[in-house]
Amino acid sequence: MAKPSASNQQSRVTMQSQGSAYIQHHKLMAVDSLKRLLAAPAASLMTWLVLAIALSLPMTLYVALENVKQLSRNWDQSSQISVYLKKGVMSRFADELTAEIADFPNVSSAVYISPEQALKEFSVSTGLSDVIFGLDDNPLPGVISVIPRLNSQDENGLEQLQQKLEALRHVDSVQLDLIWVKRLYQFMELGQRLVWALAALLGLAVLLIIGNTIRLSIENRRDEIRVVKLVGGTDAFVRRPFLYTGLWFGLGGGIIAWILLSIGLFWLSGPVEQLISLYGSDFSLKGLGFSDSLLLIFDGVILGWLGAWLAVSRHLSTIEP
Repeated sequence: MAKPSASNQQSRVTMQSQGSAYIQHHKLMAVDSLKRLLAAPAASLMTWLVLAIALSLPMTLYVALENVKQLSRNWDQSSQISVYLKKGVMSRFADELTAEIADFPNVSSAVYISPEQALKEFSVSTGLSDVIFGLDDNPLPGVISVIPRLNSQDENGLEQLQQKLEALRHVDSVQLDLIWVKRLYQFMELGQRLVWALAALLGLAVLLIIGNTIRLSIENRRDEIRVVKLVGGTDAFVRRPFLYTGLWFGLGGGIIAWILLSIGLFWLSGPVEQLISLYGSDFSLKGLGFSDSLLLIFDGVILGWLGAWLAVSRHLSTIEP
């Protein structure tokens, strides 16, 4: 087997040394850019706070929307479907039909209300017990109260469920009020679009803030950049410390935004849960999950790096030795 030539060994060693030098320079630039930010703590903290506010606003709206969705799952009673049975249906058949409906995958529960029970509840709610019990015949039919699964339904799904219930044996009519459901889903759709619009606008604001900060940093180091270019430094070499500066700004802004959101949610959780408990609900305020927290910080890093890259690409070409 032929041994590698001396030239091949030398080229391999050269590539390894170049790669090691490349990694070492990245480490030096990352540490140096962080030290420069920490050397001016007041200015850096102000920039981090502005970025944190810009990053936290769309995430706040997102968390609020997620909590509204969670709360809406407790509103199943408002979407109750009343299945009116034909007059004279025996209780045995009504119970079998109730069990069949309860087994539907998009039904949360089904409860049968007999004509006698319905008449009794009606007399109590209206206060006309003397008049009602004086009737020769019970005018009320048996009713099956159906609660659909709203967390996997929309208005089209509820309409399909209504049609399915109407086709069942012994069913006379089905009553469903879809107005509130349509309002709920339109509200959710509007909220999602507001989240995306606000995130886009504030993402642009983050880019502008980072870009302006990096531009000032470039102006302060203009003479240093000229010297580096004069001795043969490439644009990529000169660009590297500013990219790390943008990355540190984005990372710090994302972390502070997460801290602000966590503090705000903790501060609001007590009063919100006390208010909701007055309505007999076990709702608890949902905070940022692990994936949402990582996404917030990651978005800050990406926006910081991108804003720095755009600023450096625009202003670096104007500086020549």
